[in-house]
Amino acid sequence: MRHWFAGCIVSLAAALPAVALAQMEPVAAPSDAEVYFISPEDGATVSGPVTVRMGLEGMGVAPAGTEAEATGHHHLLIDTPLEEVDLSQPLPSTEQTRHFGGGQTQVTLELPPGEHTLQLLFLDYRHLSFEPTVASEPITVHVE
Repeated sequence: MRHWFAGCIVSLAAALPAVALAQMEPVAAPSDAEVYFISPEDGATVSGPVTVRMGLEGMGVAPAGTEAEATGHHHLLIDTPLEEVDLSQPLPSTEQTRHFGGGQTQVTLELPPGEHTLQLLFLDYRHLSFEPTVASEPITVHVE
């Protein structure tokens, strides 16, 4: 009996990584999905605090954790190139990778004076990238 139980534990432990990997499979994005900045405009000179308004077409906004077809929520990369983000893993929430898991479409940021690059990512209910990735073009703003 003891050996049977130990064998079950070993089998279960071996299966866990497969289950975790299946949960990490990307969700397909609609072909017309597009995320973009409503404001500020690329190249704008702005006074702080900076209000960022996020736009979306072809999908809907839902709070993080809400699993519904063709929905997700906004994320904002601040001075972080998209190439430096591991899109195969949930995006961590940091000062440079902001999450809007409540379904927000606007935020006011305190950015230090100088030039900043901003880019939007629209991620699924798990904070994972869609396939294909739904990302805006990066914009540059100068904060006075």
